[in-house]
Amino acid sequence: MKNQDFTTSLIVDASPHKVFEAINNVRGWWSENIDGSTNSLHDEFHYHYQDVHRAQFRIIEMIPDKKVVWHVLENYFKFTEDETEWKDTKVIFELAEDGGKTVLKFTHQGLTSEYECFQLCHDAWTHYIQSSLKDLIMTGKGSPTPKETGKDDLLQSDPISENQQEGKSICHRLLIKSPVEKVFEALTTQDGLAGWWTPDTIAKPEIGSILKFTFEPDYTKEMKVIELTPYSKVQWLCIKAYEEWIGTSLTFELEPHSKGSILFFRHSGWKDYTSEFASCSYAWALFFRSLKRLCETGTGIPYPLFDQ
Repeated sequence: MKNQDFTTSLIVDASPHKVFEAINNVRGWWSENIDGSTNSLHDEFHYHYQDVHRAQFRIIEMIPDKKVVWHVLENYFKFTEDETEWKDTKVIFELAEDGGKTVLKFTHQGLTSEYECFQLCHDAWTHYIQSSLKDLIMTGKGSPTPKETGKDDLLQSDPISENQQEGKSICHRLLIKSPVEKVFEALTTQDGLAGWWTPDTIAKPEIGSILKFTFEPDYTKEMKVIELTPYSKVQWLCIKAYEEWIGTSLTFELEPHSKGSILFFRHSGWKDYTSEFASCSYAWALFFRSLKRLCETGTGIPYPLFDQ
């Protein structure tokens, strides 16, 4: 049986013209790291995501309010054996009006299960089309990959000193079969954190904000957000918890993988290998099982069920 191209569809309460305009606003729903025009037939544009993914596209078909087709001229993946996967494939947007609404059919022609990147690309495209592009159409604001900045411009305030980094560390590494965009959302938003750590969570994905995680009526952990580098790094400073936690730092780093994402976690600054250190290491392993399940299935196992 022939492998099928990846496709996904959505229906929106908007005119074909509005949807067409949103599709061509590629920086508004896919990535702010786009160089070149994306508005007219024969336009060429470049996409890049850190040193992980680069691609060059040419718009080869554009029928106003009906169809847009991109041809992938060049492509590079850091994490696949064939670094050029996607090259000479086509990205197709087709529009049809139905009862006052618009049906958008998205197809990545040539992206089939034979590709090493298939599952990752399947999940990433689903996120950007079903969530980000849909939000751009309906609300005027999508959730594209933010503009990359230089190392000197990282979104960072009140950086943790070297002294605070000293001491013992709890470390975990795991594969999560979901794209980095989805895992980053689970690590930064209130709904995401509540879905895998504790339902009683108050959080904003903002530098300097204080995250509050309540586990019992009389026990709340508070974390200060120190760093947010979209889709690659999150760092907290613990300011309230059991005494051994206070002053420790928690770092989550994400790396794209052909099957999803690799999460590297480090809980640093412990003074010694205590019983709390040991139990905390075990608890983190259980909570990361919950995070993995949330990202892969939509349902985590947060407190108080995490150890069942």
